[in-house]
Amino acid sequence: MENNKFYITTPIYYPSGNWHIGHCYTTVICDALARFNRMLKKDVFFLTGTDEHGQKIEKKASELNKTPMEFINPLVDGLKDIWRELDISYDKFIRTTDNYHVKGVQTIFKQLYDKGEIYKSEYEGWYCTPCESFWTESQLKDGKCPDCGRPVQKGKEESYFFRLSKYADRILKLYEDNKEFLQPKSRVNEMVNNFIKPGLQDLCVSRTTIKWGIPVTFDEKHTVYVWVDALTNYITALGYGTEDDSLFKKYWPANIQMVGKEIVRFHTIIWPAILMALDIPVSNQVYGHGWLLIGGDKLSKSKGENIRTEITDPKELVDRYGCDALRYFLLREIPFGNDGVYTNESLLKRINGDLSNDLGNLVSRTTAMINQYFGGVLPTPTEFTELDNEVIKMANGVFTEVSKYIDLIDVPSALIEIFKLIQRANKYIDETEPWKISKDETMRDRLKTVMYVLTECIRISAIMLKPFITKAPNKILSYLSIDGEFENTFDNAKFGVLKEGTVIKKAEPIFPRIDVNKEIKAIEEMMAKSQEEKKVEEIEKIEHKEEISIDDFFKTELRVAVVEACEKIEKSSKLLKLTVDVGGEKRTVASGIANYYKPEELIGKKVILVCNLKPAKLCGVLSQGMILCAEKDGKIVLVAPEKDMPSGAEVC
Repeated sequence: MENNKFYITTPIYYPSGNWHIGHCYTTVICDALARFNRMLKKDVFFLTGTDEHGQKIEKKASELNKTPMEFINPLVDGLKDIWRELDISYDKFIRTTDNYHVKGVQTIFKQLYDKGEIYKSEYEGWYCTPCESFWTESQLKDGKCPDCGRPVQKGKEESYFFRLSKYADRILKLYEDNKEFLQPKSRVNEMVNNFIKPGLQDLCVSRTTIKWGIPVTFDEKHTVYVWVDALTNYITALGYGTEDDSLFKKYWPANIQMVGKEIVRFHTIIWPAILMALDIPVSNQVYGHGWLLIGGDKLSKSKGENIRTEITDPKELVDRYGCDALRYFLLREIPFGNDGVYTNESLLKRINGDLSNDLGNLVSRTTAMINQYFGGVLPTPTEFTELDNEVIKMANGVFTEVSKYIDLIDVPSALIEIFKLIQRANKYIDETEPWKISKDETMRDRLKTVMYVLTECIRISAIMLKPFITKAPNKILSYLSIDGEFENTFDNAKFGVLKEGTVIKKAEPIFPRIDVNKEIKAIEEMMAKSQEEKKVEEIEKIEHKEEISIDDFFKTELRVAVVEACEKIEKSSKLLKLTVDVGGEKRTVASGIANYYKPEELIGKKVILVCNLKPAKLCGVLSQGMILCAEKDGKIVLVAPEKDMPSGAEVC
């Protein structure tokens, strides 16, 4: 690819509808990098989108008596609304339900099959529905999904498999030969030690039990699984596998593929292997950034948590503080490559400290002084002193310093360099004391130079900030009689461009200072009220199963039983084998409560048993009934009689 081409991608998002600032982090980073490269006059293509197939969507749509598309469409619109709020400048938004993507995926799947890279077999293993991930027994953590911590289900079905295992050596060589491919470097050790060295397993790439997916053209009872469907969006968006693949030829390989660290293995093991199998070059670089944490917990797309101790809704934050404030916080506060912590207080302090005190204060003071001392007209500078030259040197060097950090994909450090100039300009005001020299007519020329130096520092800072915050820079430039929309390159990010005689308007507060304590108190009150309203709403919105008749209910035989013995089942991480007494009759029951109760805790407990359930063999144990439990938000507790009742008593 030519040097002036720049292709950057975000991962595609599952359209849950519960959007929070954790979803925004990756996209805002990519947007800043895309905008920066556009200002370098590069031919930029910025891709984002949504991942719309799979069991989760199929199930949720069914529960709501909707088709998957009826369920998905408003959620996708909601995400696009957020990107508009945050001024995200993507060049293409791909949906995996788009016809061209479907065609491209089917072409790719057939290509892999024809090459012998995909074969039919039978899958048996553990599956996490929220994460749409398959796991081996050894990969489970305490019998649960290692990514989201939720329960997994054992599955067995006919599937097509991708020969991932044959690519282990080539992927290791990719890491060795291209040290920049996977960043930060700490992620390389994770991939090698946790996944490649233990042995890559061939990958299940089709399902027969899920209909909401892309049909395999040569075996239509199968739908293409997420690894081929979602990952290949990066090339199908460019027309690969369709009649017009000109964009693919122009932009691939991607310069940067930005992902969260939880999906690095998919993008740096599975994705390169698929590309290698297709004889397509791999991406130049995959960057796995850290998580955005709130109170020590990851803002997760799969855990289903609704963390409301802080404002996390991006629309609420933009409405309250503006697009620039949220963008700046995400780009500046979080150490790139590592985890970052979000609190309302940290956001407010960053707004007050950098945006209000440093940037806003510099613009307000300088434009006010020019209006006061020179009638709002930029004066002609005269002789520059050593102090002036020190500031001018910093102003002329800021583009180089920022570019250096952007090349390293270190956005926070790039912003620090811009604000070093802003802070230096504020210090320069204190050093030169314009309010004093304005009173001495012999210092008039000196005052002109000071005002010119300050104005140029503001102008250069505004230009350099344009990729990162998108509203304030143009507003600042307008006070200097510059149309910010036309200042869309870094060509003028150098000292001495602004002409004397330019009209300088007195700036209004760009980032009004916030009373942090007052604002936090108001937020706490608002959040408390919101949580109470949500609790009421959740109670009102409990979804019930299909109604049954009283005759159907009376077919169920429920009785009190006493647990006499309990032990773990060796073949399962979540099943316990219980021996229960039901009115003198001994029964064996397998129950999936091993993650919630220890065997010794259950002995002697009275439980409710479904007695007339058809016996079933689970992991070699014949289960003669079912123990009733209550479940809420992943927590499970046994259902028991309120007062002491004898074994065998009927529940009616």
